[in-house]
Amino acid sequence: MFVALVAAALLQTIDSMPPRRSPRTVAIDQRLAADAGIPLGGRLILSSTPGGQGDTVIVSAFVERRADPSEVARAEYRVRMHLDELQSLIGYGDRVDRFAVATRGGAAGDSAVRHINNAAFGFQAYRSRDIAVETSQTFLVVRRFHRAIGVITIVASAIFLLCIMLLKVDERRRDVAALRLMGISSRSIVRSVMVEAALVAVIGSGVGVALGWVSSEIINWHYRGVYRTPLAFAVVTPDVVVLAVSLSVLLGLVAGLLAAQRLVRQPPLVLLTRRRA
Repeated sequence: MFVALVAAALLQTIDSMPPRRSPRTVAIDQRLAADAGIPLGGRLILSSTPGGQGDTVIVSAFVERRADPSEVARAEYRVRMHLDELQSLIGYGDRVDRFAVATRGGAAGDSAVRHINNAAFGFQAYRSRDIAVETSQTFLVVRRFHRAIGVITIVASAIFLLCIMLLKVDERRRDVAALRLMGISSRSIVRSVMVEAALVAVIGSGVGVALGWVSSEIINWHYRGVYRTPLAFAVVTPDVVVLAVSLSVLLGLVAGLLAAQRLVRQPPLVLLTRRRA
């Protein structure tokens, strides 16, 4: 037994080198990887100062930018790292600026906000949708501006459609006069003109919806490439299509009714000769 202990003591070596720790991993912004040419598995040095000493990390994943309107115009990059590395890098210690807590259900979220604001000192809790609304005020203004442009466009289109129907019906005054002399009632003539106006409005709406969809795809393709974000900058939604088609048909019927009424109120002989008897 004594001989074994002596042999173990003689063979024992003292390792003065500290244990080597494998590098940690980080996830970087996909735009940063594309701009800086950083491959997956590449090594980076995290330091609080440019060119200073830091920890070596391995890029383990790329993070795609979220479809957040408040982050579209920001040119900053994002790096996701372990919490202890971030803590040592920024030198904040145990302090945090903000953090998120996930809850289940709207009532649970409201209750958590109320309890945190009543119990915690130095913290202020907000719901995520409240923060989203607060940071999206600019986009609400832009939305109202676009709505005003849409209303002006619809009014101008209605006036344009009325002028077209007046011109088309006026060109057919001899046909209308012949129908009146044949005994066709004014109501039937008005109905036929309104049906024609509705068809023109429906066809025009279909062409407009197709052009709007193609334009939105081109806009999204261009600006997604510029800002490198999956955010949709232009969207043709079903409610917008229903509203546009409904207004178009309604305005087309009104334009057809006004044009037909203007024509059938004149006597047939006046329509033929353009002179009043």
